Amino acid sequence: MKPRPVFALVAANLRRHARDRVGLFFIVVMPFLTIAFVGLAMGGAATGKVRLPVGVVAQDSDPVAAAVLEQLRGHPDLEVVRVAGEQDVRDRVREGALAGGLVIRPGSTRFDMVVTQSNGSGLAARRAVDVAVGRVAAVMEATGAARAAGASASEAAAYVRAAQADTTHVEVTNTGAAAGTPRGFAYTAPANLLLFTFLNSMAVAAGLAESRALGMIRRSLAAPVREWSVLLGETLSRFLIAVAQAALIMVVSTLVFGVSWGDPLGVALVVLVFCLVATGAAVLVGSLVRSPSQAPAIGPPLGIVLGMLGGCLWPKEVAGEPLNTIGYLFPHSWGMDALLALTKPGAGAGAVVTELAVLAGMAAALLAIALAVFRRATRVS
Repeated sequence: MKPRPVFALVAANLRRHARDRVGLFFIVVMPFLTIAFVGLAMGGAATGKVRLPVGVVAQDSDPVAAAVLEQLRGHPDLEVVRVAGEQDVRDRVREGALAGGLVIRPGSTRFDMVVTQSNGSGLAARRAVDVAVGRVAAVMEATGAARAAGASASEAAAYVRAAQADTTHVEVTNTGAAAGTPRGFAYTAPANLLLFTFLNSMAVAAGLAESRALGMIRRSLAAPVREWSVLLGETLSRFLIAVAQAALIMVVSTLVFGVSWGDPLGVALVVLVFCLVATGAAVLVGSLVRSPSQAPAIGPPLGIVLGMLGGCLWPKEVAGEPLNTIGYLFPHSWGMDALLALTKPGAGAGAVVTELAVLAGMAAALLAIALAVFRRATRVS
């Protein structure tokens, strides 16, 4: 198989897509608008050092309130904002001025937490407040237990102070599904890399249908060009567009939004394998549709649905367990897990071997099916 026909076909396809101004907008501009707006809504800076503002309604004279406030002020992820009343807290949380709110009524051990469930910052604030309140509750229980065992008030206070000193050396971690989930741009950048790489790959599937409709592929096959040269040229064109989209998002999000992607080798492997998945899906859709107008009607909506299931439009803890389970039938969930895992300190390619294996299997299956359908479609047309 001579490489020249392959390169000529790739060059022709790339020139044609470069003239599509609408397509270029969705490749060059739209991903970064989405990263910016959604990232700001989820907490802003990618470094994770931005403190979440939490409004607190409490009286300093109340001992329980004072203990909770002390814990909240000592939390590295929270900024305590004193608010006059409960309604003010609710209004400011609803407007997005506060990530969450806590109402502590005098003499009560039951607190009201105000958050927006669909907001990633609100969920993160709630977890942090739960930790702070849990520590205070543990101290109160220890005090009650000491008094019940016959200790005097001063002895019980001494025991509690000793317990508090010990807890300063304890690291509290969240082991749930959302443990260690980045916020802000650190989440939306990898999410939109997967989302737009897949979406724009599916969008350019219309070019493959157009080539078939115009008879370009049939004329190429009629020339002294092997069938596999045409198949490779069309597939390589879609793969290069997917890689270019992913690379553009990585470079710009690093320079503009300060996103740290993690281990370069691990990230490169995940992105390249996901690009192969997107390429296989694009070739398959482009081979199945009967006209170029059908591809945009099928591909992008499918990409958005898969993005929803994979956590590309919102954190997985928002979607709930049933949708998250269904999401693992598709590549976006595995890609998100891999990219987010690589942002953790010390994580390398070895930490995402399972995700890479699953994505590689999906890519191989999609490409095999897509090329078989493509061969049949070109012969029929």
